Parts: sequence; C-alpha cells; structure tokens
Amino acid sequence: MEFNIKSYLASKRELIDRKLDALLKYSPKSITPLEESIRYSALSGGKRLRPILTIASNEAFGGKEELALPIACAIEMIHAYSLIHDDLPCMDDDSLRRGVPTTHNVYGEAVAVLAGDALLTDAFNVVVREGLSSGLRPKVLTDIIGDISLAAGSKGMIKGQSIDLALEGIKNVSVEQVEKMHSLKTGTMIEIAVTTGAKIGGANEKQIKKLSTYAKSLGLAFQIVDDVLDIEGGKSIGKEVGADARNKKTTYPELVGLKKSKLKARALTKKALKALKDFDDRATPLREIAFYLVDRKF
Repeated sequence: MEFNIKSYLASKRELIDRKLDALLKYSPKSITPLEESIRYSALSGGKRLRPILTIASNEAFGGKEELALPIACAIEMIHAYSLIHDDLPCMDDDSLRRGVPTTHNVYGEAVAVLAGDALLTDAFNVVVREGLSSGLRPKVLTDIIGDISLAAGSKGMIKGQSIDLALEGIKNVSVEQVEKMHSLKTGTMIEIAVTTGAKIGGANEKQIKKLSTYAKSLGLAFQIVDDVLDIEGGKSIGKEVGADARNKKTTYPELVGLKKSKLKARALTKKALKALKDFDDRATPLREIAFYLVDRKF
C-alpha cells in the first residue's frame, strides 16, 4: 500500500493536539489569563513538525507510541514558548503567527512572557511525570532531559536567537554565519526531536549518529525553505510576508539568491535521505517528511 504523507501528518497532528489539550489544563474561573494564553499559544494550529518527527523516529525502531507521545508534546511546548518570545516587540515584533494574532497582541506583553516561561518550565514536568508513569526507563529519561535542556538552552536554540539578533543590520554577513545561526535556532530542536524518538524506540549509538545527520540536514533545509517563503509567500505560511526584510535580517536568499537557496534546500534533503539508507521501511515516514518539507510550497 502506497504511503500517504498528508494522511500521516494529519493523523499525527490530531493525536498530538488531543494530548496537548489534555496536558494543558484550563480553569475558566481563573482570575488571570495565563492558562488561556498558554492554550492559545500551543493549540492555535501549526505543523507540529517536531513532535511528529519524534513519533516517526520512534516508529522507525518499532517503539511504543504511548511512550513517545507525551515527550513529543513536551518538545512542542518548548517550541511554542520559543515562538511566543520570538514574536515579542523586543525580538522580531511579529503580529501574526500560524495565521492568527501573536500572543502578545492578544494578551499583552507581560502575559505573553509568562506564558512562554510556563510552557518551557512545564514541558520538563511533562517529560518527567509522563515518562515515569508510562514506564520509560530512567536511563533513557535522564538522557532525554539532558538532551532537550542542552538543545533549548544557551548552547542551542537560545544561542541561535542571540546570533540572529546580533546579525541584524550587519553588512558582509557570511553564509557560514547564517548557517550557524539556523543550525542552532532551528536545527537543534529538530535534531533533538528526532534523536529523542529514536532513544525511546531503543536505537543504538550508531543509529543515533545517522539520525543526527538526517535531522541536521533537514533542519537547515527547513529553515532555508522558510526564508524563501518569507519572500515568495504561500497559502499556509501563517505569518507576515517580508518580516525578515523589515527586521533587517540576513537570510539565505539574500546572500545567494532564491534559485541557489532552493537548490541548497534540495541538496540538503538528499543528504538527509542518504543518512537513512540503512534503515528499513519503518523509516518511511521520516523519508517522506523530508520530501514533503522541501516541496511544501515551492
């Protein structure tokens, strides 16, 4: 039977959304909008790329979905927090995210900061609580906590964001600097989503290394496509076109042009697929996700 990537993505998104809805409790009697803003930020759509990659990577090793799902949702919570803070006036000052007004435009900057802080902190509670209750082995659980905290912190995603800010308005930025920024700001959490699922599924060190290559290539390709879409637009871009130019950000298309950017994204996709050549048909979703992402809008 032919694999249908759109059906696969839709079914996994629905699964993830149901779990996130259950994890992010809401009390309508609360005197603060914190819980409401958290749910607004985390449940207002999105591709769910990172948690889907976690689940798909776990499937590649025959892992149990019930073990991977809550951890995948925790990774999505961290991603949602990063978007809230990335959109703030002191960062990118975006007014749209996932096709709806950004959190700070709906609830104010102070609540948006708190919602982001809460999502990041609560994500680790989910990893520990849900991981232990679902029977995840302690060694795997501690490895995952270390991996995620490193990827999300000052050596990973946060450092990438700081480089992004530092490069704004600077002339003569190199391709290598932009790649470094993307690999940290976007790539680290994509990589950790993939390796986390693999570890839950029982992958060995050699397999983890190959999946890291896959994820690093995929992460950079994904961001280059986003840079292209910021210029060309697309039906489901979900944010303002031209935001990078307004914020004086140096992007891949600006440095090498749209044509070369698209060729680079495709070359990275080929590299990602090559890293999976020794994996069996259980890795088909990972392969198809790579194809889908590079062709999603151009």
